[in-house]
Amino acid sequence: MTASDILNKYISFFEKRGHTRIENSSLVPLNDPSTLFTSSGMQPLVPFLLGETHPSGIRLVNAQNCFRAQDIDEIGDNRHTTFFRMLGNWSLGDYFKKEQIPFFFEFLTSELGLDPQKLFVTVFEGNSIIPKDSESIEIWKSLFKEKGIDAKVGERIFEYGDTKNWWSRSGTPDKMPIGEPGGPDSEVFYDFGEELKIHENSEFKTEKCHVNCDCGRYMEIGNSVFMQYIKTENGFEKLPKQNVDFGGGLERLVAATENKNDVFETSLFFPIISTISSETNKKYEDHAKEMRIVLDHFLAATFISSNGVTPSNKEQGYILRRLIRRGLDNFYLLDGKDVSKVLEKIVDQYKETDQYLVEKFQHIKNTILEEEESYQRALAGGKKLIEKEIAKINEEVTVGDELMGVTLISADVAFKAITSFGLGPTQLESLGYSFDKQALAELIKQHQDLSRAGAQQKFAGGLADHEELTVKGHTATHLLHQALRDVLGESAYQTGSNITTERVRFDFTFDRKLTEEEIAKVVALVRQKIKEDLPVHFEIMPLKKAKDLGAIGLFDEKYGNDVKIYFIGDYSIEFCGGPHVEHTAQIASFDILKEEGVARGVRRIYAKVS
Repeated sequence: MTASDILNKYISFFEKRGHTRIENSSLVPLNDPSTLFTSSGMQPLVPFLLGETHPSGIRLVNAQNCFRAQDIDEIGDNRHTTFFRMLGNWSLGDYFKKEQIPFFFEFLTSELGLDPQKLFVTVFEGNSIIPKDSESIEIWKSLFKEKGIDAKVGERIFEYGDTKNWWSRSGTPDKMPIGEPGGPDSEVFYDFGEELKIHENSEFKTEKCHVNCDCGRYMEIGNSVFMQYIKTENGFEKLPKQNVDFGGGLERLVAATENKNDVFETSLFFPIISTISSETNKKYEDHAKEMRIVLDHFLAATFISSNGVTPSNKEQGYILRRLIRRGLDNFYLLDGKDVSKVLEKIVDQYKETDQYLVEKFQHIKNTILEEEESYQRALAGGKKLIEKEIAKINEEVTVGDELMGVTLISADVAFKAITSFGLGPTQLESLGYSFDKQALAELIKQHQDLSRAGAQQKFAGGLADHEELTVKGHTATHLLHQALRDVLGESAYQTGSNITTERVRFDFTFDRKLTEEEIAKVVALVRQKIKEDLPVHFEIMPLKKAKDLGAIGLFDEKYGNDVKIYFIGDYSIEFCGGPHVEHTAQIASFDILKEEGVARGVRRIYAKVS
């Protein structure tokens, strides 16, 4: 059973049970400053889980492309991937636990044919604030009993606390603010066999095996979140409309159906591994970690670059650059020369579900190969910088001394090369330099701590900000988009935006720097439309009708066949998820602060509203 077969079975299963399929949202979110990438199937649906009406109804299903940058450093084991496909189904105030749990159990056992003896589940054990999820326990017991299995708590059903089996945007119940919803979840694990308990990591050899340990025996294949409670001033109360949010990793479901505890050995990934092996003349069993990294990083780079992202030193572009360079590092370690064949095989494996990769392949390939050339220049630049520092600084031991053909440099010089050219310790060593690794690690950690502090506001769930200035910024962005097209022509087209209370950031296609006169014309146009006090309203309509009306925007951000279109008088018609002001005069002022280039053919404007 291929990945495509499982995906189609899943969608069909839930469509037969009254669910409407909604489209795969863009991997790079539009008008959402809270996150760089779509990291879960739930992320684009947060407003609807919190009460907004979804145009496609109250029962939804889809398959969402996801990317999690925080998993980059975990790549190399047998189960983690940065890019993955999340199968999801949702109930928005409709069915709840007694329907959802049997739905998923039936899909696993009847549709996929998994042996129920191989399935284990976890539930919320309760705490001093929220009671145990006894309802889910009883439902699971009943389902297993129908299969002739006595599902005892502690043997097949496991109870875990709020750090494992609870979901809210803020984490555990004690951290939730007043007004935030949350609830228990129930995870399903597949058992690959007791012989896998002894993991290559010796710390698991003597530990008691349980479904949530990392010994390699069990793999989570699905999680049902039950949005059951809301935090109030008087404690937790049940939501008047309770929601279900389910997510299951397609790659892991493939592994379960094929009984492969290594996802990289499944029918989805192993053909790519075989290509890497052929191109490097190395065996997977001897170089599993390096080959997993090569596959994962170039798979993620393929999908990210297909969404219009180009390598850079900022945000999504920085992540793409990091993926490509880390992938190349491991490809070179395997003595790989030409990564093109790997890229071709990746697209070949995904062409059934993502035909657009075939159409965009030349762009994807050029993006990655151009970055490879840039990386080679960076390596040369790093070497030149270090040699310059060696010549400039006269240290007795730590800079410039030769030891068995290796040049010793200080941690400060190594760190400067890393931050200036995007290199890493491994690349510096490959260039023939040695340094105090502990001292460099401390410098890198200090730098990461600063970066992490700035990134903490990028909430993983991706909920749009409804602050007054942010709302004004959304509407001003639509005016800016149309004004740019009026001044520069229709070749100016939005590629992304980031809107906060401090500023509006807007990216668009254009091949040169704007003149001062052009910027002035754009500002004047936006201010004029604000002064005209144009009404703002939205309509939900079929995608075709929206396009026929001339609506602009990134239509791959749609929810199903119906889209939300915002009208600003008769000046702007654009797809957007909102939120917006009711009329343009609510925006007091608009100014462009800065205009710059961020990638080849892409410009960026920073603006401010009040």
